[in-house]
Order: sequence, then C-alpha cells, then structure tokens
Amino acid sequence: MKTQEIDIGNLSREERGKLIFQRGRIARKNDYWVVGSQTSFKAYKVRVDRENPVCSCPDCELRKKKCKHIYAVEFYIKKQIDEEGKITTTKGVRVTYKQDWKAYDTAQTNEKIVFMKLLKDLSDNVEQPEYKFGRPNLPISEMIFSSALKVYSTFSLRRFMSDVKIAKEMGLIENVPTYMSVSNYMNKEELTPILKELIALSSTPLREIEDNFAVDSSGFSTCRFARWFDYKWGKERKHRVWLKAHLCSGVKTNIITGVKITEGQENDSPQLAELVRKTAEVFNMNEVSGDKAYNGRENFKVIEEVGATPFIPFKKNVTGKRGGCAVWKKMYHYFLYKHDEFLEHYHKRSNAETCFHMIKTKFKDNLRSKSQTAQINELLLKILCHNVCVVIQEILELGIKGEFIVEKEARE
Repeated sequence: MKTQEIDIGNLSREERGKLIFQRGRIARKNDYWVVGSQTSFKAYKVRVDRENPVCSCPDCELRKKKCKHIYAVEFYIKKQIDEEGKITTTKGVRVTYKQDWKAYDTAQTNEKIVFMKLLKDLSDNVEQPEYKFGRPNLPISEMIFSSALKVYSTFSLRRFMSDVKIAKEMGLIENVPTYMSVSNYMNKEELTPILKELIALSSTPLREIEDNFAVDSSGFSTCRFARWFDYKWGKERKHRVWLKAHLCSGVKTNIITGVKITEGQENDSPQLAELVRKTAEVFNMNEVSGDKAYNGRENFKVIEEVGATPFIPFKKNVTGKRGGCAVWKKMYHYFLYKHDEFLEHYHKRSNAETCFHMIKTKFKDNLRSKSQTAQINELLLKILCHNVCVVIQEILELGIKGEFIVEKEARE
C-alpha cells in the first residue's frame, strides 16, 4: 500500500515516524538531523545527541515528548546500510560540559565561612538611622546579618542561635540578639525595601559577566490557609496560601538581579517592567528571554528601552501589527521566518528554572514565618542568600572579586 493511501490521522507518532523514515527525507548536518515534514515542504531540526531528544516542530515544543520526526531519526540510526551492503550504526554523541571540580569542591567545603564574611561586608552597607531617644536598638546591619544567617541555616529560631554565637566569636557581630529579636525584626515592613536593595547590590560583582537575562516566576508555600464557603456543596472549604517570586536572573551564573514578591494569583506579565528596569540600573542588557506569559507590546517596549532584544515567543492569536511598537513587528517576523534561530536565544530562559531549583533545593520551598510581612522578608532573604552563594562559586570559578559596589552618585 502506498504511503499516500494510508490514513495518517489514525496512526501513532511512532508509526508516522516509520513512514517518514521509509520516504527517506532525513539528512545529517553537523550535530543535528534535518527531517522533512510529512504533510508539507517544511523541514525540522532534530537533535538526539542528548538524554532527551528534541525537535523544532510545534508538536515536540508543546508536548515536551517524542514526536514523529524524532522517531524517524531513531529508525534511521537503528539500521543504516551503506552502498556496500554493510550494516552501520550511527550514534549521537552526548554533549557534556566540563566542570571545574576543584573550584566547586573548594567553594562547597568552605561556603559557610566565606558566606558569613561576605554577608558581613554586604550588611555593613546598610546605614544605621540616627539615634533619638529611648532604649537603643540593635544595629540594623547586625539584625540583617542574623536574619539572613537564620534563613541560610534552615534551622528554627531557637536552634539557630548557636550560629549567631559563632559569628560573634569570629568578630562578625558585636551583639548576640535573642531569637525573639530576630523574629520581631523579620516582621518589620521597613525591612522589605532594604532587602531588595541588598539583592541588587549582591549581584554587582557579576555585572561584567552577565548580559543575557531571563524572567520567570515560581511559588513558595506558606503555613497560612484561606477559607471560603462553597455554595454548591454547602460547606466551608480552605486552601493553602502561597507567595509568588518574580525574578530576573542572569543565564550564565544564575545570579538574581531583580525581584518582586506578590500573592500567588498575580499575573506574570505586569511584573516584567520593574524587573527589567531594576536590572538595567546595574547591568548592560543584551537579551531578555521569557515564556509566552510575558508576551505583550508594552513589555517589548520596556526591553527595547533598556537596549536589549526581547526573545519571547508569540501566541497563536496575535498578529505582526506593530500597534505603536516597532520591535514587536520585527521580532514577530523573526519568530516566523527564523524560528530555529529564535529558539536558540529563547531557550536560555530554561536557566531561570534552574535558578528556582537552586533556591528551593538549598533553602527549601516553604516559608516558616506566620505573618505575610515576615513571609515576604523570609523569601527575600532566601534570594539574598542564593546570590551570596553564587558569588562565592564564581569567585573560585571565574576569578571575580567579591566586592559589592555601591554607586552612590548614580542612586541619588
């Protein structure tokens, strides 16, 4: 039976891949395969030299699973017969990246000591308010140091007090606050803007390294619950409240350059402008990548204003009409006619997911604090600790200086 007579719609992806293989529209180019479309004159890039094969076709990008083109290449690889009749097997080489294990081991085995010293340098940049009257407060720099060290340890407030005493013996702080003092300080709303500035400051050692950035968001669970009355079933229900962290991060080192904390149900798109502008205060931005949630003309304008190129994929229901945004039309046609090239830039955003994985693995994905203000500050402290850890790693791997640069003139 001829291929054209078969009802392709009733076949599985593997069966359709076998038909493509039989038609012979498969060719090897450098480190990828070119596979012809089954229903048009298009061709797609297939890479099988990795743990999870990928294809540039919409089916594979949407499902994140094997498509018919990947199956076709696998059939081709399984049994390739040359002109002399010999059976040869073509195997893809898995790409691996060299790890500087010496630098990694040194960073990990000495991280806590170096972390405390860098945290001390970082917190010393916070100005102490002028004393007026009443009982003197503990220095803000020392309270921020203690709060960040508590989050870094992932211990409870009482169990963490031993670390504060060790910090005093090392000469990093002058006073040992009680565990309730640390708890009360994390409940202060005025701590939130200070932590955001410290996060931006902690990224400055890498401003000569990073120029491509990704935006993304992820949720962190809390111990609070919201209740509502379900009229359909006539009873009260509840669900866990969670906070969402919106981040802008460098794709090379996973340093976080901009952050905004919102309620869990907040949309991602409106947060991009603040994240990008905050990053542009310190870094020279070349590219900004994000998923379809950030697709919008206003976001494209903001990215263009800071001198960067937006690599955000377009939804099916949009058109190339510029609508007052020239870069929208330009990137729309780039997305359509140079799709593979566009995706090479876009997929850098996967590093943003790595960034969240690093935070949640090391400092956990839940927030212990009870009040919303303390939860926001705790989440910001997790991000601050992450940045300091990234700086420690890059001091040894890239040879950067662990200096936090304060540009007072630029900030005034």
